[in-house]
Amino acid sequence: MNPYIALLKSRLSLTVAFSGTFGYLLAPIAHKPLDILLITLAGFVLTGAANIVNQLKEIELDKLMKRTAKRPLPTETVQPKQAQIYGYVLAVIALGLLSYFSWKAAAIGLLSYVLYGYVYTPLKRVGPISVFVGAFPGAFPPMIGWVAATGHFGWEPGILFAIQFFWQFPHFWAIAWVADADYQKAGFKMLPNDGKKDIKTAFTIMIYTLFLVPLGFVPYLLHMTGIKSAIITVMAGVLFLCQTFYLMMRPTDKAAKWMMFGSFFYLLIMQIALLFDQIKS
Repeated sequence: MNPYIALLKSRLSLTVAFSGTFGYLLAPIAHKPLDILLITLAGFVLTGAANIVNQLKEIELDKLMKRTAKRPLPTETVQPKQAQIYGYVLAVIALGLLSYFSWKAAAIGLLSYVLYGYVYTPLKRVGPISVFVGAFPGAFPPMIGWVAATGHFGWEPGILFAIQFFWQFPHFWAIAWVADADYQKAGFKMLPNDGKKDIKTAFTIMIYTLFLVPLGFVPYLLHMTGIKSAIITVMAGVLFLCQTFYLMMRPTDKAAKWMMFGSFFYLLIMQIALLFDQIKS
């Protein structure tokens, strides 16, 4: 793979870009194919730029972890100065694209970029407060998409933000649980409750996941989509919640890994359900 493509963390960037496009498509406007392409590109490029900041600040730490040791910066395939310039150029392009839609969307995009690259990243070695901070840029994409489409804030982008905000906690902590041994080598302290992989931590994960169940019904109450998507989203939330109960009963890496996959499944089902229901209506 081209090292400059690898720096973008393409799979992560595509996932985030889809969340932004999801928010854009959910907005009640006429959607032009070119604009859909541009909002997707903006999300992908901005996420890639933030990922580059993250990697620049963690070069020495990435060398210590098996999962990151072969990245372009630790292996010196790309020099830090080159990556820095590349990242800044991408950030300017992304913010320019968002400005084409709305200065408000660009402002949230800039805040997301700063929070992820310059606040969340160093906090990973401080404690689980990093997950709270990281949940903000992680939840901004659908809000950015909606604001880019409509040009204003409101309850609708707020609920899209809230759902993805609370989703971040079980998602992040499931990953941190599975990768804990690697994270410890770099001094990352992301798990709650003193970083112990036990029933107490699983219980904390369950509490945050619990919020997803009622939140899944709110888009229907706001007349954003129909009842079918509300039922599907709530059911997906219940199934995701059941995974946390299983993790409480069996606090193992295997259970956490299944929950990690479950977090991606929940997000995808929620987004597709809301989009499909909105398109049909």
